[in-house]
Amino acid sequence: MTTTILSTSFQAGSSERGATALDRYGPVTRPDLAYTPEVAAETAPIYEKVKDFIPEIEWPLLAPLIHAINKLKRERNAVVLAHNYMTPEIFHGVADIVGDSLQLAKEAARTDAEVIVQCGVHFMAETAKILSPEKTVLIPDSKAGCSLAESITAEDVRGLREKHPGVPIVTYVNTSAAVKAECDICCTSSNAVQVVESLNAPRVLLIPDQYLAANVARQTDVEVLTWAGACEVHERFTAEELREYREIEPAVKIIAHPECPPEVVDEADFSGSTAGMIDWVKTNLPEKVMLVTECSMADNIASETPGVDYVRPCNLCPHMKRITLSKILDALVEMKEEVTVDPEVADRARQAVERMIHLKS
Repeated sequence: MTTTILSTSFQAGSSERGATALDRYGPVTRPDLAYTPEVAAETAPIYEKVKDFIPEIEWPLLAPLIHAINKLKRERNAVVLAHNYMTPEIFHGVADIVGDSLQLAKEAARTDAEVIVQCGVHFMAETAKILSPEKTVLIPDSKAGCSLAESITAEDVRGLREKHPGVPIVTYVNTSAAVKAECDICCTSSNAVQVVESLNAPRVLLIPDQYLAANVARQTDVEVLTWAGACEVHERFTAEELREYREIEPAVKIIAHPECPPEVVDEADFSGSTAGMIDWVKTNLPEKVMLVTECSMADNIASETPGVDYVRPCNLCPHMKRITLSKILDALVEMKEEVTVDPEVADRARQAVERMIHLKS
């Protein structure tokens, strides 16, 4: 089935900054960041995991930050969530829960932590707040946005409802809370086909990723309408460059994220979400593999898949890379930047997320 792409508008995301988080939790003394023998000993097991990606000369600068963050997490009763696209020193050094955005939010809701530090982009922090309204959610840099999430607004969704009355609207989780609140149900890249078909409608709006929608449309008889949004990382990959890689490395296995254009997915041996891609590599253990997604992910799973050689076509997400160890430490010391969601918006957005979570497999 073909997709129809509707008009788009762009609006920068915004952050609500709480002014009382530090008052609620109290000040702490900023830790000393000296590279002492104690710090070296306690962080040595972490460096073993990342030594292939972080030069030894850099470790004395990173280790004190990691040590301080892990100590301060305990004092603040905080949990650090790290998306699969975080850099190795964050992913392996300070994260308590790792995974894709929805997986992180669901797992954080199950913990006893009072504070969630979201190492990812702003819509992920909003999703964590939606599913854990009683917890304090911090993002180390409130400017960590997302080209895909910012491609559509709540007003745009209301316009789509007026233009297509009666057509159910599915939103990818990579959207703001305000957009989720205007939609009927959420989906992830791994369950989008199931969600679309669960609505039992001949025509469905799947927003805002035009490429995810196009890849879903090829797997269902439902007519899929979409929006002209895209991830600035995944849309840069081309089928031509993948064919060139295969000419150079004929034995390479290529796995691609479904946010890539359909012609890129066609060149891949497997397509799936970040979690699906990781599972595929761990299950199949190919001799050589290329992950067609944000390039930090290959570094993060390499330590868990010895013997697998990674070809790295490096498209970095500039928004994800705004999150650093220094900013994570500042977030915990100063209890900033707090992410809040209007309760009425959060309630409606939560309904869209929970409708997806409660779908039968």
